Parts: sequence; structure tokens; C-alpha cells
Amino acid sequence: MEFMQTIQRFAFTLGVFALGAAAVLPAAPQSAQAPAPAQQQAPPAPQQPPDPAADALRAGQQLMRDGKADEALAAYLKAVDAFPTSVSARIRVGQQLDLMGRYAEARTHFEKALAMPLTPAQEATALRSMAMAYAFESNCKAAIPYESRLYERYLTKDRDFYMAGEIANELARVCLESGDFAAAEAWYKRGYEAGLQEPNITAARKDLWEFRWQHAQARLAARRGNKTLAEKHVAAAKAALDTGTNPDQAPFFPYLVGYVAFYSGDYKSALAEFVRGNQNDPFVLSLIAQSYEKLGDQAAATDYYKKVMTFTTHNPNNAFARPLARKKLGL
Repeated sequence: MEFMQTIQRFAFTLGVFALGAAAVLPAAPQSAQAPAPAQQQAPPAPQQPPDPAADALRAGQQLMRDGKADEALAAYLKAVDAFPTSVSARIRVGQQLDLMGRYAEARTHFEKALAMPLTPAQEATALRSMAMAYAFESNCKAAIPYESRLYERYLTKDRDFYMAGEIANELARVCLESGDFAAAEAWYKRGYEAGLQEPNITAARKDLWEFRWQHAQARLAARRGNKTLAEKHVAAAKAALDTGTNPDQAPFFPYLVGYVAFYSGDYKSALAEFVRGNQNDPFVLSLIAQSYEKLGDQAAATDYYKKVMTFTTHNPNNAFARPLARKKLGL
């Protein structure tokens, strides 16, 4: 949830992080949602020189959309050879390797990207890509040094409290789904507190951070087996949503109710909620697949795992959905 709520803003500022299934340099990926409204319009970003590898990366993406993963990788590697100073080409190789399940190899390319001369936006992309590389292996501990570095930059240097909160929440999500609940709770709290430091914060933005905080605590309680506490936080999240100040967050509520039901062992109710959620989110689809498995419908589960494998985004949603789908399908 955390990453998707701001992906359009990230796509604008970071440039190459999302390897979208339907875009070249990223528009919002399939599971994206409109970001929370900003308090005021941001000043125009500095004009960036065109990336010389852009055409080659476009060709690689088309190959990936056509289901030709090996050929897409070859195209990206060719772009790196032709344009060795292109940060986006190097990062795209790493992202493609993650999608192919070659995680350790992917990280070598992100390391090379981080060693290149970087603009702040490129550094952010490289740091988040490396963190996601560890998310693909459910390794919260290894992801922390990369996103915490970016969190500190937004918090102390840039004084961009909203983005500091976003990064903290994204890292918390990685830790939660990796099974490190203590780290997840700590980072969700940092995200909540950072977001509220935004100068002249509006009531709508306060409601947004309250919704996210309650949403996170509900999922944490569910994963810890405390259904009563989880339901208390679900109710608090609903109250924050019912203020009506953030209607774009509504699709995240069925996902929350389904998540709590799933981890409370009520798979029928979970499935009913998940199918009301965002069907263009690979993580939601993976939860639908798991719910069908728990209910004994392996054929339906397999169909949904196959749907997960059509997503090529490099973000927390896919970092936890795709490896599971790959395992379940024997790929």
C-alpha cells in the first residue's frame, strides 16, 4: 500500500524505479493509485538531459511484455555496453534479473549503479532498487541500510517529511512481509511521525497518515495472531477513511479487511474481500491465490499465480508476490 499511494510522485522524481508492464520510463504501474493530494503545487523539476539508452530500454521492455525475458535481459545488457554511463540502463539490468529470480546477480548491477556519479534522483532510484532486490528474497535486515539512508536524506537534508514518511513505510512493508514484525513496527512509527512533521500540514494529510498508521497496526496485529487488536485498528482505519478527506484510499480498505481475515484463518471472508480489492495489484492477486489454496481450490489458485507472473514491476507488491508465484508454479 505505502509505495503505491505515491508511485506517481516517485515516477516523476526518480525516473526509472518502476519497470512497468505497459510503460517505458515509468508511468504508474498496474497496481498504482493516485497519490495523496499535495498541499501546494511543487515547483517544476530541473530539466534532465535525455537518456541515450532510452530507445534500447524501450525495446527491452517490449520484449518483456511479449514474455521474452531472456531476450529482454540481452537487450538491457546491450544497452549497458553501448551506453556505459547510463545509470538507468544499469538499474534496468538489475531489475530484470530480479524478475527472473537471479537475485544475487541483480544486486551486483545495483552496486555498480550506486558507484556511478549520481544525481539525487538517480541515487534514490538505485537505493530503492537495491532494497527491493533484498525484498525479493524477504530479507528485511539487508534492505534497511539502503532505504534508511534515503529516509535520513529526506528527513534531515531535504526536509521533505512526506517523502521521508513514504520511504519509512515502504521499508516497514518490506520488513512486515519478510516476517520481521519488530522492525516493521519501528519503521511504520517513524513513517507516521515523519509525515506529521510536514509544515502547515492540512487536515486531509493528517487523516491520511492516521489511516496509514492504523492500517499498518492492524496488519501487524493480524500477523502476530492478535485478531481482537487487529479488528480494533481496522475500525480506527475505517474512522480515518470515513472523514472523506482521502477518498482515493478507499480501495485499500477491502485489502486490509481481507488481510486480517486471512491471517486469522477465515479464508472464505478473506477471499470475498480480496476480490473487491485492486485486481491490478500482484500482491492482492497472490493473496487471492493463497486463499483459494486454503479453501482447496488448487486450479483457481494456479490461475491467479499465473496472473501474478504477468506483472513486471519492481516494487514491494511484486517483490513478495512474484517469488511465491514462481515457487508455486515450479518455475
